Amino acid sequence: MGSLSLDKSKIRILLLEGVHTSAMETFRQFGYSNIEQLPGSLPQDELLKSIRNTHILGIRSRTQINEEVLKSANKLITIGCFCIGTNQVNLNEAVRNGVAVFNAPFSNTRSVAELVIAEAILLLRGIPEKNARAHQGIWQKTAKNSFEIRGKKLGIVGYGNIGSQLSVLAEGLGMQVQFHDTVHKLPLGNARQVKDLSTLLSDSDVVSFHVPEDKSTKGLMGEKEFQLMKKGSILINASRGTVINIDALASALASKHLSGAAIDVFPEEPVSTKDPFESPLQQFDNCILTPHVGGSTMEAQENIGSEVANKLIRFSDNGSSQTSVNFPQVALPAHQGNHRILHIHHNNPGIIARINHFFSEHSINISAQFLQTNEQIGYVVMDIDEEYSQLAIQELSAIEGTIKARVLF
Repeated sequence: MGSLSLDKSKIRILLLEGVHTSAMETFRQFGYSNIEQLPGSLPQDELLKSIRNTHILGIRSRTQINEEVLKSANKLITIGCFCIGTNQVNLNEAVRNGVAVFNAPFSNTRSVAELVIAEAILLLRGIPEKNARAHQGIWQKTAKNSFEIRGKKLGIVGYGNIGSQLSVLAEGLGMQVQFHDTVHKLPLGNARQVKDLSTLLSDSDVVSFHVPEDKSTKGLMGEKEFQLMKKGSILINASRGTVINIDALASALASKHLSGAAIDVFPEEPVSTKDPFESPLQQFDNCILTPHVGGSTMEAQENIGSEVANKLIRFSDNGSSQTSVNFPQVALPAHQGNHRILHIHHNNPGIIARINHFFSEHSINISAQFLQTNEQIGYVVMDIDEEYSQLAIQELSAIEGTIKARVLF
């Protein structure tokens, strides 16, 4: 499929789920005006209809971009996930359709880390239970089972962007930090890496999870793992809902093996704020339940809005795919007096040779060219003389294995 670059006023941008206004402001700063911003997600039938004329899509975590949606998205060039995760997008199908996906892996790390610290302090002091009793008219004034955070051992499972930031904040409060990760990581401050999860669980007063959702992390904490934890310790999960077996956690709280827990993510979550929320953890006053708000601060949402919007703009304006989660990483500076052509193709042998043969056959000078591939696709960005761009896009679109080809400028 080949196309010439559209005027920015004709590039339709659809922002769903209350993406922060900083995203719209950023788009407008760069000359985009055809923007629709909706406060919630769309039902499947409405999404299928709306996405047919959408070039740039912005979503958060509720909207599911599956194979059916992508098949309807004939004009779609890129998707922005205004959050950390990209599980809501079928990345393989997106790349097969030549749609680059971007996210914001760093912008809300501070917000999540702060929430974990706050929950750890509240649980160590027994505040959730005391708060519940006070609402019932019971004056539970006691220091029993109430502890300072200073000097306690924090075990972090997953030492990525959030885990490492949490490490720094916790150490600043006087905690002893240890972490477990599947790969060797350079510790920050005085943190130390623990070789296996069982050692971490048995030697931590507070355990906090910051891992991605994949096969290796699904059900990572079950009945056996809870029994390995120190008696009276605390568990916090602000990563992914499938990591913790909720029934096993409920049993550990009921038996008082754990003194408390804080859960921000769940295996099944309500689709909207109007839908009811149910969990076996609701019976426990010493379990803090929050509705997936770890990264939901105004500061984080503003940062995410501008960060993801800028990535989408760079891809739309000059073809830069750097930081895309599913595309080969390509960036090429603009060359004055040239037209830029983007060619996305299946990663089949010989395609780049056929591309270069066309330019050689027609004596077309290539000012710059950048090719990168992954397992599925090849992505090439080329700058050529202006007069040949129309011919080039026609010929390159006809090459077998082409997914998309377009002229940017």
